[in-house]
Amino acid sequence: MKLDIRYFAWLRERLGTGHETVETDAGTVAELIEELRGRDEGYAHAFSDTGAIRAAVDEDLVEFDADISRAREVAFFPPMTGG
Repeated sequence: MKLDIRYFAWLRERLGTGHETVETDAGTVAELIEELRGRDEGYAHAFSDTGAIRAAVDEDLVEFDADISRAREVAFFPPMTGG
């Protein structure tokens, strides 16, 4: 399936892009992260600490075990802080 992926903050900086469309067979966010890590060293580095990354599927904050089989978009970003 085709999936739009958006990257924010330092993820965007490390990957050199804020958006891409990928072809994936991933069924969960975690599986998508594993696919992305396998692309090259830049992705492996960007996704090396998943504790510092949050995900949203179609604009809803989710855990990494969330189903993405019907998703249109997955976004990755660092944890938000309040103030």
